[in-house]
Amino acid sequence: MSVIIYAESENGKIKKSAFELASYGREIANEINVPLIAVTFDQQEVEPLGTYGIEKVIKFNGSSISNFTALQYAENIASIAKENEAKIIILSSSANAKYLAPKLSITLSAGYASNVIEPPEKLQPLTVKRSCFTNKAFNICSLSNEVNIIGLSNNSYEIKESPKSIEVIEKNSSFTETTLKVEKVEKASGKVTIADADVVVSGGRGLKGPEHWHLIEDLADTLGAATACSKPVSDMGWRPHSEHVGQTGKPVASNLYIAIGVSGAIQHLAGVNSSKVKVVINNDPEAPFFKAADYGIVGDAFEVIPQLIKKIKEFKNK
Repeated sequence: MSVIIYAESENGKIKKSAFELASYGREIANEINVPLIAVTFDQQEVEPLGTYGIEKVIKFNGSSISNFTALQYAENIASIAKENEAKIIILSSSANAKYLAPKLSITLSAGYASNVIEPPEKLQPLTVKRSCFTNKAFNICSLSNEVNIIGLSNNSYEIKESPKSIEVIEKNSSFTETTLKVEKVEKASGKVTIADADVVVSGGRGLKGPEHWHLIEDLADTLGAATACSKPVSDMGWRPHSEHVGQTGKPVASNLYIAIGVSGAIQHLAGVNSSKVKVVINNDPEAPFFKAADYGIVGDAFEVIPQLIKKIKEFKNK
């Protein structure tokens, strides 16, 4: 028996979410006294996974897996799960993982619980707490399949070091014929990705134009944060669609989310509601975002942001 995680990577670097999965999986593996295994694709440096409790890494190589395809990734992960008699497989809540999970579930005849926010309440049957209704409610889900898949919500579990010496096994990916062809991959050019960021600074139409976006970038640089935007901003072409966050864009589950000049439409709030602390800066005291925010500043962003940056830098210098 074993517990398996799918450790995602980007640009040859293990994602932060993989360390969160490893920490979460380590707790479960300790409880049932089984090995914790990570599966990676097209990834060279896997040693950091050992810091967070991984005992074995299965590395799939080959040109056919350089770009994510759910069918092929699912079949390869399933083969490892069968070889190692995995009873629990843990995925993240990334867009790729949510695409992968149903195919993996079908391949293994496994149960699947998405948006899990806490360690299992019970292991027999596997019982987990999930967020639902765009994070406005929770439900308790029990899975009675022989194999079960947990989709862990981002930033819902503390990353914990639990050093292990790891065994690394390299495998060639099995090639699966597919009608899907990847012609081009466009990636956001920001220093910090939205999915991995602890802090996200987001801007809306209140910035009045792309020429003022340096304010968002300056604040993000000061905080070591990722930059994001509302749907109208990306629709108008001020920012790339890769930065659009909300229900119809990328979900945000950061520790701190700062919204500047964002009115707070319900679709935007639904996509960022998982963030632990939400701060809004807006000159309209009636903006809907103030009702959802933990902290709010009513004021002109062009005056507030430079002062905020100045104070943060002074605080850091102390």
